[in-house]
Amino acid sequence: QVQLVESGGGLVQPGGSLTLSCLASGFRFSTYAMRWYRQGSGKERELVATISSAGGTTVYADSVKGRFTISRDNAKNTVYVQMNSLKPEDTAVYYCNAVHFYGTEYWGQGTQVTVSS
Repeated sequence: QVQLVESGGGLVQPGGSLTLSCLASGFRFSTYAMRWYRQGSGKERELVATISSAGGTTVYADSVKGRFTISRDNAKNTVYVQMNSLKPEDTAVYYCNAVHFYGTEYWGQGTQVTVSS
């Protein structure tokens, strides 16, 4: 059974930091690129960050570049996103996504991040 389970969300003050984790199971994690998406209330889902299967390539949305860092540990089947200098506009449900070169794709259930004073 394929599962992507996000954790680490919560309430943080502007300027603060959070690290989200996504634990994968049920598929060959090391062969999938991993992505973090987010969706704010009333907004479209936005691709935030991507990391290649081996971790050598990362890509970020302009809105988070320089503040967010995506990483992965293939031995632990886990992908992370370190989020620094958080802003209220970063408030959203954050989703973990796994995508294979041949098109297979899996989603997590999401974790809420709220940036507010």
